[in-house]
Amino acid sequence: MKIAIPKELHQGETRIAASAEMVKKLVGFGFDVTVEKGAGAAASITDKEFKDAGASIAASASAALKDADVVLKIQRPSADEIKLMKKGAVVCAHMSALTEKADMEAMAKAGLTVFAMELMPRISRAQSMDILSSQSNLAGYKSVLDACSEYGSAMPMMMTAAGTIAPAKVFIMGVGVAGLQAIATAKRLGAVVTATDVRPATREQVESLGGKFLTVDEEMEKDAETDGGYAKQMPPEYFEKQKAVVAEHIKKQDIVITTALIPGRKAPILVTKEMVASMGAGSVLVDLAVEAGGNVEGSKLGKVVKAKNGARIIGHANVPGRLPKDASQLFAKNLFNFLSPHVDKEAKTINFDFEDETVSGTCVCKDGALVHPMLTGKEA
Repeated sequence: MKIAIPKELHQGETRIAASAEMVKKLVGFGFDVTVEKGAGAAASITDKEFKDAGASIAASASAALKDADVVLKIQRPSADEIKLMKKGAVVCAHMSALTEKADMEAMAKAGLTVFAMELMPRISRAQSMDILSSQSNLAGYKSVLDACSEYGSAMPMMMTAAGTIAPAKVFIMGVGVAGLQAIATAKRLGAVVTATDVRPATREQVESLGGKFLTVDEEMEKDAETDGGYAKQMPPEYFEKQKAVVAEHIKKQDIVITTALIPGRKAPILVTKEMVASMGAGSVLVDLAVEAGGNVEGSKLGKVVKAKNGARIIGHANVPGRLPKDASQLFAKNLFNFLSPHVDKEAKTINFDFEDETVSGTCVCKDGALVHPMLTGKEA
């Protein structure tokens, strides 16, 4: 069985869907692993490391993908890459399946078996396979560092002979994996941290990290979480109330980090231009949802925008990719943990158990057709 890891083609993508450790384990199963030349360069993983782990180095994407039984990627394949893959090949990546249905249909038409890793069910057994969690963890950490790089003051309280410097006030909006890591990082740096989320269950997590929880409406928040652990789309009246509570709180904040995402939908606006205008000169906002439309009004993908009042809005694209080596290693481990339970060691092949919910929950294309209920409209 041949497993291929090509170079990522999406603009600004620095990660690779493999690590030397993962390659060594796959080779140990008896698989032939091929990595495209230079695929790990942006993540500081050399061809030599992959070769020493037992991989073959292909001179081109065509050479890597030719006859590959399994293709591992960070981002969904391009139309050109799809043409290079053989019918029946398995492809695992972050597919953006719920928003890029046309691409899923193209892969189905090509006869590929496609696993959208971002659709991994939120169950205990699947935590080690969850690419959203592993990458969001790094994004939450990096968001605080990015805020610090634009913020013109110190984060912790400093008592000096010349006087005392007050600690920075940091407000985290959205307490998922990214938000929790942002809270922990900001606290380590000495900031005073508050946080809010539509899911009241996150209050305890915020407080356990030393943050203070900002409640909007306890009654409405009781039904704010899906069975899968994701935030639900809230009614318009909730967002109106949220605006009022947040507007008052945000005036006093130095740094705001927004992380609110709803699978398959545009990110909700949490911080309006009026709220941005109410903040002090030199304040910083980091919009981690900018790729999904943004939580901060006025944020721009791939840009740091300076508002009229001197506040800065950071909208970096692919934040996990700003820590490419760690992000690649974690992503690779997620993929390995997904594949390894289905390895037939005697036959030296992978036989997916489609009764396994980690398999059925992520499979979007099989046997020439879209099969995921969220894409076929046949959701139970």
